[in-house]
Amino acid sequence: MWSKVSSVFWVSAAILMVAVVFGVVSPDQFESATSNIESVITSGFGWYYLILVTVIVAFCVFLIFSPVGSIKLGKQDDKPEYSKPTWFAMLFSAGMGIGLVFWGAAEPISHFAIDPPTADPGTDAAIRESMRFTFFHWGIHAWSVYALVGLCLAYFNFRKGRPGLISATLSPILGKYAHSRLAMLIDIIAVVATVVGVATTLGFGAVQINGGLAYLLGIPISFSIQLIIIVVVTALFTMSAWSGLSKGIKYLSNTNMVLAAALLVLVFILGPSLFIMNMLTDTIGVYVQNIIAMSFRIAPLEPGQREWINGWTIFYWAWWISWSPFVGIFIARVSKGRTIREFMIGVLLLPVLVSFIWFAVFGTTAIDVQMSGAVDLTKFATEEVLFAIFNEMPLSAVLSVIAVLLIGIFFITSADSATFVLGMQASYGSLTPPNSVKLTWGFILAAMASILLYSGGLPALQNALIIAAFPFSMIMILMMISIYKALRQERRELGLQRRRRV
Repeated sequence: MWSKVSSVFWVSAAILMVAVVFGVVSPDQFESATSNIESVITSGFGWYYLILVTVIVAFCVFLIFSPVGSIKLGKQDDKPEYSKPTWFAMLFSAGMGIGLVFWGAAEPISHFAIDPPTADPGTDAAIRESMRFTFFHWGIHAWSVYALVGLCLAYFNFRKGRPGLISATLSPILGKYAHSRLAMLIDIIAVVATVVGVATTLGFGAVQINGGLAYLLGIPISFSIQLIIIVVVTALFTMSAWSGLSKGIKYLSNTNMVLAAALLVLVFILGPSLFIMNMLTDTIGVYVQNIIAMSFRIAPLEPGQREWINGWTIFYWAWWISWSPFVGIFIARVSKGRTIREFMIGVLLLPVLVSFIWFAVFGTTAIDVQMSGAVDLTKFATEEVLFAIFNEMPLSAVLSVIAVLLIGIFFITSADSATFVLGMQASYGSLTPPNSVKLTWGFILAAMASILLYSGGLPALQNALIIAAFPFSMIMILMMISIYKALRQERRELGLQRRRRV
């Protein structure tokens, strides 16, 4: 089996294991080094992240209305492998998952009561800002990043017959260097970014599962407990990975959607339903009205606001970029046979709408609990906020149990999907990577998540994300140029420029 493994595996695994050893031996120095690098990137290149992600959004919207939208991601007679509900469930589980549960209540309450973008904490203006910027961070910008990478991979793999590698999407640019060491370097950067992005999210999941168990069972919140959670969940997702994509991830994704829908409906019914609907409606309008201003907001003359942008917006853009190789490869894998237009609409609009509904329900409920004065949510750690809210609602134990199960299954799904994607990248783009390779990546993911938590907790997770995303962001620029060049050529060949209907 190991004969099928490329040099990308050995080099990237070596880089990541060096980082793991560094984190074990010198956790303080590891945290300090990542913090310093993160500070340089956010202070010097915040403008770059904002412009890049906004350009990606514009490019994805352009493709929806372009004549090339009718081009199929595959051969003309290829049919989608999964039904639309299952396809959407797999997209959503891989693309957001733990993040929605972790930040669903915590981010709006932070923007409202702790550190609003510009307003005074606890005011009506802070409520409006909290929901608007939460929608902004989890809206079309996030999914456009995923969509670009996913489209490039699906197009070049299924339509052009090239391997499912990040470097293969740059073949129109690389030319004769498509199989050179430069291509290998590109794939190594993608693998490292994927591992750091997924490990960070698994760290978030372990922390919040610990928070939920603390509320339900009185288990203390500590690194040792989080390590045990990572070990247990790693064992579970390796079993799922062994069963294969069509079995493990498919069933887990559908289970996720059922649990997520149940939790969403229960909180909506038990929470301030009218307030939720009013906030959802109002915030969508304000979001659309201010999307351009928010997209380019860098606050060069307000140091305090700039710090907020670095800690939230730049962090999120880096998160989406670092996750994009993983999510992009995965959604490409499950999207064969769909047209570019169908792919873009499905990836951009449906998950965004569900994300808006999710944050409206959990964010508004959190704000309502805070305003009621029953409990001060600002005193709780980020991972405990959701369970503190449930404690103030009917059926609190039921809600907490569902939430812990949901986080756990999201944890398994994300790690399961990631081991497949990483195995694919390490075995020359094979759609059936060896199980031994997938299990090795599972171990590395668990080790990286543990080290990041050990060396600095949530701040270390955020620092690692921003650092890993920076080099891959440059590759995304090349991917955008490459897919545009290829689609323009195919548009000429097919005569699509003469079509008036989009």
